[in-house]
Amino acid sequence: MSADSGTHRRAALATWPTPLEPAPRLARALGLGAEDLWVKREDLTGLGGGGNKVRKLEWICGAALAEGATTLVTTGAAQSNHARLTAAAGARLGLDVVLVLAGAAGSSTSGNLVLDGLFGATVVWAGEAGGTQLAAAAEEVAQRLREGGAVPALIPLGGSSPLGAYGYAECGRELLGQAPDLDTVVVALGSGGTMAGLVDTLGPGKVLGIDCGAVRDPADTVTGLVSALSGTVHAPETLRLRREQVGAGYSTLTEESMDALTLAGRTEGIALDPVYTGRALAGLRAAVRDGSVAPGQRTVLLHSGGLPGLFGHSDAVARCQEALTVLPVHE
Repeated sequence: MSADSGTHRRAALATWPTPLEPAPRLARALGLGAEDLWVKREDLTGLGGGGNKVRKLEWICGAALAEGATTLVTTGAAQSNHARLTAAAGARLGLDVVLVLAGAAGSSTSGNLVLDGLFGATVVWAGEAGGTQLAAAAEEVAQRLREGGAVPALIPLGGSSPLGAYGYAECGRELLGQAPDLDTVVVALGSGGTMAGLVDTLGPGKVLGIDCGAVRDPADTVTGLVSALSGTVHAPETLRLRREQVGAGYSTLTEESMDALTLAGRTEGIALDPVYTGRALAGLRAAVRDGSVAPGQRTVLLHSGGLPGLFGHSDAVARCQEALTVLPVHE
């Protein structure tokens, strides 16, 4: 699909603009000034539990409808937020949805999978497959659908195509209207499309990506998407990218992420998720400590959603339950 929005219609899936909210208590806890930190609430998009993938899906699904698609096919981890929102988008638009997910039946429960079922998606379990194998499995599923008379639209991992990234180029313009003096936008870097769109609009100097371990070479992934989106070429080394938050791997719970979840919850009543937004805040915390982000700068933490993924992450759920204070009942 082309990245030229002028050639595609947009599927209306959410409520815009999303709020930009101050976070003074969290700011002070991080060592910033009370007015330095704001949260871009991309978790409040409205569709299917909310999240950043909706901006991408509006353009991707609009193109799919224009091409006569009857079924959306995409890939992801068992607790994929993108898969969940693709299922919701399909329900909203009257399209069937097939999710090709890594793992096996019973390997993951609750969380996003509950909503996948609620929204009527069909799941194909692809076993212990990485990105390339998942893409191949999705193509096989799409071919079977074609043979059965359906018209499938294949959506890449995370919706991170040039057209999907256009949704976040728009978000960058929205942010500039809300905070024209912003210095840094901090964003979780998964499949790359969200950061790519922001970099395309704001430039690499204003976007700090916190790698979550979803792709092997995040810098090349982001710069490749920017080039395909607008033709703008950025050398990978010009990106502001932190990779120390990956820990033992994409789906694992790090102590830094768990601390960030707790900090956001107890200072602002904001729920983050352990894979993406928890890592993003942990990366921001590390950036403040080493001076990469300084007091006096307007900093925006992009809340990309993912709350259902918290409930699907057994380690994070257990840690939250352990932290619950329970008083005895006195007779």
